[in-house]
Amino acid sequence: MSYRLDVDPVAQAQIRALPSDALGALAEVMSMFELTPWDGPSINEDNPEGNVRVLPFGSGGMVTYLILEDQRRVDVLDVLWVG
Repeated sequence: MSYRLDVDPVAQAQIRALPSDALGALAEVMSMFELTPWDGPSINEDNPEGNVRVLPFGSGGMVTYLILEDQRRVDVLDVLWVG
């Protein structure tokens, strides 16, 4: 069973501002979230099983997201691009 994605309005605005060459890499990350969101490392090294995680994408991107396991949902909180 896959996870449902929910993208925060702030993250939606950040995605709209991404360069076009970053969108393909971000799409791959979003597809991964639907199946294996726990593959990204916890944002908190002291809590490696934590629900808030990060995952790099492309040549300069980072997505911060929250896994709500009981709802089978992934909330995309922040999309950073420094490339």
